[in-house]
Amino acid sequence: MRALCWHGEGDVRVDTVPDPEIVNPHDAIIEITATAICGSDLHLYDGYVPTMQEGDVLGHEPMGEVVEVGSAVENLQEGDRVVVPFTISCGSCWFCEEDLYSLCDNSNPNAEIARKMMGQSPAGLFGYSHMMGGYAGGQAEYLRVPYADVGPVKIDSDLPDEQVLFLSDIFPTGYMAAENADIEEGDTVAVWGCGPVGQFAIQSAWMLGAGRVVAIDRVPERLQMAREHGDAETIDFEEEDVYDRLMAMTGGRGPDRCIDAVGTEAHGTGVTGVVDKVKQEMHLEADRPHVLRQAIRCCRKGGTLSVPGVYLGHVDDLPFGSLMNKALTVKTGQTHVQRYLDPLLERIEDGDIDPSFVVTHQEPLENGPEMYETFRDKEDGCIKVVLTP
Repeated sequence: MRALCWHGEGDVRVDTVPDPEIVNPHDAIIEITATAICGSDLHLYDGYVPTMQEGDVLGHEPMGEVVEVGSAVENLQEGDRVVVPFTISCGSCWFCEEDLYSLCDNSNPNAEIARKMMGQSPAGLFGYSHMMGGYAGGQAEYLRVPYADVGPVKIDSDLPDEQVLFLSDIFPTGYMAAENADIEEGDTVAVWGCGPVGQFAIQSAWMLGAGRVVAIDRVPERLQMAREHGDAETIDFEEEDVYDRLMAMTGGRGPDRCIDAVGTEAHGTGVTGVVDKVKQEMHLEADRPHVLRQAIRCCRKGGTLSVPGVYLGHVDDLPFGSLMNKALTVKTGQTHVQRYLDPLLERIEDGDIDPSFVVTHQEPLENGPEMYETFRDKEDGCIKVVLTP
């Protein structure tokens, strides 16, 4: 089959690789009809995620048609149309039974690598390094799906792929980010980052009762999307000071809830931003925590900070004293996708939201390498790329 493969920093190629096969009776094979490039994939593309190996198949936002099922799979059959969550979860460990699917105890065969780095291992992920299981990803013509009776959600309607595809990751991720923010009726919610996850965090904040949503970015088309599709007020952090602006907007109190939808490659301004970038490039710092610092400073006393943005390791100069003395609550984590599949699919089917609004580029899989570059460089108004094999 044809697949997008990682060959090093800034080097993604379309290779011919072996077709996936059933290796466990709980597996299914999916013929991919649509797959997307995620902002988290750029951390791989930029070389910041350890334990990648040359030839690894990328991608964790796929959907398609079931073409083969293992003998133990009971809820899927050939011909079913499914969306596949990026988290691989067994469904039977303590964490899965508590609906904490991204913390599954059984789905990462390389758990020891993650345990050495983090203390414990999270769930395995599609196409996201050998530390996270070494699973082949979904930017390909076919995908092997482990624990297929737990993960995929069937799409029985005739909704087009681009309306349901993002159930694989970014819609549940944005929703969980808003849920983790503990939004109460009428709250002011500030969202750092207006990429796809940020856009869904904005939409979800309104669903959960926000009274005001403020979106922070520097890319004009992202800020425009936040205004036009998310009804958000916007701040361009290159044009005005975010702290000063948020204080002015909230009478000096600060936003009630803050969401960091940026993560490890945050673009800071001034000397601190330059120092973070240099430290990261010299491997003296794993992440650039500019947004985390800013959100801690801006959030009102007693507020909540939600962090869906991916971080990879240690950060420098985190103002933990501010976080503690302001009595902030922090909630983070990879998304427990399976928890949200049915209710969010119902939202789409009921017409409450059309997630396809984030799509700016639809291209064949063969154009994947150039679309990685376009997406990374934010060229051609690129916010979200969908690829079709």
